Amino acid sequence: MSESREIPIRGEMIRLGQLLKLADVVDGGGEVKDFLAELGVTVNGEPEDRRGRQLHPGDVVVIDDEEELRIVGAG
Repeated sequence: MSESREIPIRGEMIRLGQLLKLADVVDGGGEVKDFLAELGVTVNGEPEDRRGRQLHPGDVVVIDDEEELRIVGAG
């Protein structure tokens, strides 16, 4: 695993597609579906391909075994 980042979110929840945009992994919402279809994405160790998957502080998203995004509360 090459990179691990904490991604702070406002509120209690963020959707997977929104997280990928917030973390600058994808440029826009239109890319998210293809991105999830092409690369292996896991949420808390389970494969995930739904861009609407709800994520909460404490969840961990791993992209293609290369990048880890840890969701944290904004404060």
